[in-house]
Amino acid sequence: MQTRVRRIAVVVATAAMLPLALTACSDSDSKDKASGSASSAASKGSDMASPSDDMNSTDEPFGSACSSVPKDGAGSFDGMAKDPVATAASNNPALSTLVTAVKKAGLVDTLNNAKNITVFAPTNDAFSKIPKADLDKVLNDKAQLTKILTYHVVGQKLAPKDLEKGSFETLEKSKLTTAGSGESYKVNDTANVVCGNVKTANANVYIIDTVLMPKS
Repeated sequence: MQTRVRRIAVVVATAAMLPLALTACSDSDSKDKASGSASSAASKGSDMASPSDDMNSTDEPFGSACSSVPKDGAGSFDGMAKDPVATAASNNPALSTLVTAVKKAGLVDTLNNAKNITVFAPTNDAFSKIPKADLDKVLNDKAQLTKILTYHVVGQKLAPKDLEKGSFETLEKSKLTTAGSGESYKVNDTANVVCGNVKTANANVYIIDTVLMPKS
């Protein structure tokens, strides 16, 4: 009789403890799931907070000729950004003919002291497309040289998006046109931008592969 009573007591005790055990397991599972959800949310939040690597890519110099710009020193992109445009150009070996022309025309101070301008800068190769006799003649005609060089300067800073379809008055007083998109732009339908959006202290520079000629 006593043995039977003991067995009944054990069964009753076990039955009473079962809900408590199930509740404890349920609480543990809920905490694990909550922890996992929080961890997953934090991970997703971290991914969402990471900025895209190319978010600011449009503000960087672009074009095939940019690779020839020195990586450091005064002629580098960082170096040019510290100097006014004529001085900055003088530190870029690919623009030495342009610099010579600017000096002959007496435009160094004009360009360096100007504020918020855009310069379309022909490379040495661009000048080499002009027959030597004609180039020498222009270089020794200050009035004509000044006319040509000021035609390469616009009196406002132009961002790449401004070049997509634009017409701008130059310092020479006639207009030039631009067209293109992405990293491909033309000026007057003849000159290609080979290294664009180069910053100097007072100008945005677009290096081009052809010398621009005013219409009159």
